[in-house]
This record gives sequence, structure tokens and C-alpha cells, in this order.
Amino acid sequence: MKVVVIGAQWGDEGKGKIVDYLAEDAQYVVRYSGGPNAGHTIVVDGKQYALHQVPSGILYPNKKVYLGAGMVIDPEALFNELQMLKDNGINWEGRVFISDRAHLILPKYRQMDKDRDAARPRPIGTTGRGIGIAYGEKSNRDGLRLADLDWEEKISEYTGEDKEYLDKYKERLLSMRVDLTAEMWKNRDSNILFEGAQGAMLDIDSGTYPYVSSGPSCAAGAAVGSGIGPHDLDTIVGVFKAYETRVGNGPMPSEFNAESEGELCEYVRNTGHEFGVTTGRPRRCGYLDLVALRYACRVNSLDGLVLTHLDIYDEMDQIEACVAYDINGKIVTDFPANVDDMNNAKPILEKFNGWKTSLRECKSYENLPANAKNYIEFIEDFTATPVTIVSVGSDREETFIRADPWKKDSAKGLLAK
Repeated sequence: MKVVVIGAQWGDEGKGKIVDYLAEDAQYVVRYSGGPNAGHTIVVDGKQYALHQVPSGILYPNKKVYLGAGMVIDPEALFNELQMLKDNGINWEGRVFISDRAHLILPKYRQMDKDRDAARPRPIGTTGRGIGIAYGEKSNRDGLRLADLDWEEKISEYTGEDKEYLDKYKERLLSMRVDLTAEMWKNRDSNILFEGAQGAMLDIDSGTYPYVSSGPSCAAGAAVGSGIGPHDLDTIVGVFKAYETRVGNGPMPSEFNAESEGELCEYVRNTGHEFGVTTGRPRRCGYLDLVALRYACRVNSLDGLVLTHLDIYDEMDQIEACVAYDINGKIVTDFPANVDDMNNAKPILEKFNGWKTSLRECKSYENLPANAKNYIEFIEDFTATPVTIVSVGSDREETFIRADPWKKDSAKGLLAK
């Protein structure tokens, strides 16, 4: 079985926890896009791990993980991350591999990234990790791949600090390289988990362009970035939070109003620990945007949804979700491409009764209070996609599976209608 996990919002949905949870039944985990701009937080037995480039499955001692062809890799940051794992008792050696088609980030790209964003009339709000520059070099056919490190003619183009940097990491990187397509074919009968970065709404093609990431964060990217064909993907699940967050600039129709909803925003941000793993920046927060979520389900052919952070609403009498937009007096129920329309969109909200109890005390989906289930069922009906996994806390064990992604078509029958 081949299972893909993507973010179904603007990133930071809790993908790391879900990949870690599902990795127990996988033999191999592949991260197929992004770079050190991604931050995945995993909590195991109360201990927190912040991963940026290494796939989340690395915390299981018997799993092999791969950095895919669709990634752009910062060698310095990667080896710092691997050292952090080693310092925490995680033996990674012989279990972390890099596609020979993955591209590399040079140190100078970081400042170039910041300078380019600062020069834009409408800055994107980049993390400044050099991601956009690396993907730009790749698209311009001037990038540097792992496979090129022992191509003498190519390497001779790099001088000074660039050459010193590459010489420092060359042998270590080459010792980890693999032909990922050959690896995937060889292990085609195994359980393989594909981990996306960022979120569907930040995808370069289907996201809120130009306020997007530079690479593919859509489900289709799992095939492109892992060297396999799309028919080889069996199950695709999208992770979303019970509310909305976004880092950086760009439209977010359901964002809390700073003046009238500032107290609610601070409550959600602080209770949900909504600060960037990579940058530390406070995330923008808002109501769950069901219009955007339904779009993400459709454009990514999601077989199931994974709901996280549901417990954030435990103390609230009432919660709300966005079910349509008012754009200059017109009611819109499909997700627009036009940025100006998105900036002018006002959320039309549906109200739901809260449950006023701690969901973290629930030990199964069946134990959830009726109002929590009502909220979930509304989401399912609206998106026409079943919620197959529910997370009610940060720890690995605070997770309920309603339909096992490793069993094909197991989600059929969950939808009430």
C-alpha cells in the first residue's frame, strides 16, 4: 500500500504527528517536497521533536526514510538536524537516504531569498531559508542536484565559498544518495508512506498564487517528487485543523478580525501553540474555512480527512465555521483564483454548539460528546469527504482511527449521505 499525507490548509496542520502515527505500519517513509522551511512537530511520551527536512517516520527505530527528488535540501541544516536526533538517542545512520535527483540549497540563497522578497511590491512573507531561490534555479535549469556533486564539469562552475561549502558536505551527502525510483520499484509490495510539506493551499499551481510555496505541496507531487507513477498511489489523506491558520502574507478570508475578534484570536493562538516551528512567528488564525477545505478535497482527490486540534474548542460555548464568502455583495461557494476577490471576501459563518468537556479524556471516537460528532459530521457532509482520523491532543496516543488508510476503501460507508 502507498499512502500519501498532505496538508489540506495553509500548512501547520499537524502532518508531522499524523505521519509519525501512520508510520508504525509503514516500512518506508518518503518526504517528497519542500525543504528546511517546513516544520513538523512530534510529541512522543511527552517529549517534543521538531523536524524540518528529515521525514517524521525516523523516530521509529526500524524505519528507512527518504528525502525525495522534489525536495530542495540545505546540507548544513540537514546535518544539524541529524545531530539533534542523535543527541536525543535516535540512531539514524543507515536509515536516512537522499534521492540523487534532489536539489541543494547554497548558503547565499538565504540572503538572496530575503532580498528578493523585500524587493517585491507585495512581499510573500518568505521564511528566508533559500527555498524559492533553489526552486527558481531548478526551474531555470541552473540548479545543483545531489547527483551532480561528482560531475566534475558541473562542480567546476562553483568557486570560493560555494566550493568550500560543497566540499565540506560532499562525501557525507554522496554516502546517503539513492536512486529513489529504483528503491520504490524494489519495495513496491511494501507499505510506503509519502509525506508532504506545507499545505494544499500553498501549492504552486492550485494554491493562492503568488502567495504560495515554490514547490508542489499537492497530492500529485507525491508521485513527481518520489519517482513513481500516479497509479501507484493507493490512499490520499489530507490533514486539517478545526480552525484555520496561515503564516506569511496572502489572502485568508476566514481570518479573525483584529479589532472585534482579537480576544478569540489570542485564545486560539495561545491554546493551540500557533507559533511557527521554523520561524517562531505567530500564525494568523481564523475560523475553519470549509470552502477552501472542500476545494482542497476536490483538487487532491482526498480519500479521507484527518482532523487535528479539535480539543482547542473544549472550553467554548459556541464555535463557528465559514461556509461561503460574501465578495462585494455576491455569495460565493467555490474557492476563487483571483487574489483581489479573496482579499475582499467576508466569511459567512455557521454556528455550532460547543461540548464544554475535555476531549483529551476521550479514549475513542465513540466517546466523543454528541456536539463534537455533530461538528465532524457537518464537515463530512459539506466536503463530501469522510473524516477518517481525529486527533484530540499533541501526543501520539491521543488519536482515533475511524478508517485505516492502510486498508484500501476502508473509508467507504463513513459518510452519512
